[in-house]
Amino acid sequence: MVLAVATALLPSGAALAGTTTAASADPVTVVSGTFEDGTTQGWAARGGETVEAGTTVAHGGTGSLAVTGRTGTWQGPILDVTDTLAEGTRYSVSVWVRLADGATPDVARLSVERRLDGAASYQTLGSAQATADGWVELTGSYLRTSEADYVGLYVETASVTAGFFIDDVIVSHVPETPIQTDIPSLKEVFTEFPLGVALSPESLYGERARLAAKHFNSVTPGNALKWDATEPREGAFQFTDADRIVQFAAENGMAVRGHTLVWHQQTPDWVFRDAAGDVMTPTPENKELLLSRLEAHIRGVAGRYGDDIGVWDVVNEVIDENQADGMRRSMWYQITGLDYIRTAFRVAHEVAPNARLFINDYNTNVPAKRDALFGLVSQLRSEGVPIHGVGHQMHVNVEWPSVAETEAMLQKFIPLGVEQQITELDVSIYTNSGESFPTPPADRLLAQAHKYREMFGLFTEYAEHITSVTVWGLDDDSTWLDGGSLGRDDAPMLFDDQLQAKSAYWAVVDPNWSGTAEPSSGCRVAYQVVNEWPGGFEGRVTVTNTSPSPLAGWNLTWSLAQGQEIARLWNGVVSRNGSAVSVRNTSWNGTLAADSAVTFGFLGSWSGANPRPTYFTLNGGACTTA
Repeated sequence: MVLAVATALLPSGAALAGTTTAASADPVTVVSGTFEDGTTQGWAARGGETVEAGTTVAHGGTGSLAVTGRTGTWQGPILDVTDTLAEGTRYSVSVWVRLADGATPDVARLSVERRLDGAASYQTLGSAQATADGWVELTGSYLRTSEADYVGLYVETASVTAGFFIDDVIVSHVPETPIQTDIPSLKEVFTEFPLGVALSPESLYGERARLAAKHFNSVTPGNALKWDATEPREGAFQFTDADRIVQFAAENGMAVRGHTLVWHQQTPDWVFRDAAGDVMTPTPENKELLLSRLEAHIRGVAGRYGDDIGVWDVVNEVIDENQADGMRRSMWYQITGLDYIRTAFRVAHEVAPNARLFINDYNTNVPAKRDALFGLVSQLRSEGVPIHGVGHQMHVNVEWPSVAETEAMLQKFIPLGVEQQITELDVSIYTNSGESFPTPPADRLLAQAHKYREMFGLFTEYAEHITSVTVWGLDDDSTWLDGGSLGRDDAPMLFDDQLQAKSAYWAVVDPNWSGTAEPSSGCRVAYQVVNEWPGGFEGRVTVTNTSPSPLAGWNLTWSLAQGQEIARLWNGVVSRNGSAVSVRNTSWNGTLAADSAVTFGFLGSWSGANPRPTYFTLNGGACTTA
């Protein structure tokens, strides 16, 4: 069992609880252009324009770099940074720009030109509206991830060819925080199944590469094997990023999961264009053309890697439980029906006969979706389609799904005799689309740790049926969950953005994990459902001050789940913020002496389920639970 193994792996004196936070190092500047010495400091013209230092205007000091005589918007100053920027290091770039007097306002762009074997590529790092009235800062970041004969940093404009000035150029990077080498390797703790991680080319350098190699024995290319990455134009295959990830896996003794051959997203538009270049409609001719393109793509991609990739997600996210037949109405399905799935598995099996072939989907813990997927797999296997396994993505959050729902998902497919894999596991700290935190709250990180512990405990229990578990990202700085309409920062992984082990990590490797995000703040909470009826319940919460000092006031916070609401509360004052509920003291029970307790009660409602919360914070600190 996993917890028994973990004890032997812990080094003497290793920390067992708490989120490790490493201090960030000071930035290291590699380029500083102030132009105070009267030279161009290495900057040159891209075309026939003139680039020279001067003192007409300046952002700081008295000097700047003037660009005049431009006849094209692409013309501007460029700096050769080929030998300055190291592969695998992310750099922050800042350049101040001002247009020449009388120039029409225009967008200025900060970009990078990269050349290899005579071919050039370009990447815009940042842009801003520039004027002749004042200075504007262009900022961006650049990660050099591949070989190049030349790398140049340059500034251009979008529309006008008027002259402009640049000043106070800074290119810097923050040294990576070393990973923790004296903590258990996840792959040695979980010996019941391979433990995988989704990687991008950016993760193949420095400390991130060391972290991946230390903890995981399986790799999934997150995007590098998808259709838009491998065949952006018909017949024009490119494998640079995928090859590097597969090579990294081979060098570190890691298996590779191929993801994914067929998906309704990240598929180039040309795939669904008919012979005349128009968007396909359901005709026999278009079906034949689309299936032929599918076969050629799979032969080109899966056929390239042979036995180097032992598992493939052949088709991805084909179920829509809201449809009567359970099938997603993608272009694939509209043009070919189920034949695209049949073709994909048949061809994949032909070109990679030793690979295990999976159908992969999300929310498979939802009964309607689970049942639709079960029906599809049952039908296709009865036809002889070589489906070897079902992939459960498991993009979950701190409150959902429950262990029971996840266990029902696993149990559903056991009678089919197929392999099951957890393919894209992460645990979001958010429980709904309206939440956004400036930093991850302690109670959410604690809840996340509990959820990871529950899930890995279940996966270990079902190890006979689960042949792989993959987390969908290496660390909190490498997650698809960041951003969105609220621009929020998620923290869904086992390691933080400094590559340090979080409470979620310790929750799954340490059999004696205390169940707190930090050492106990000196409180204990007992939550009871004293009465329950359809759609309603009565709750009672007792808070004990286990610290040696009295509290002059108290505020207890936890999260409501499954549609729970509090209708009436006594012996406290309740407030809500999204799913988070806080109960603070009244005027007469605010003082809580050492080793004393206070109890409040409430009437609540629920829908679907009425789970008991297991994580609470008192005055911002995590509590133990009774």
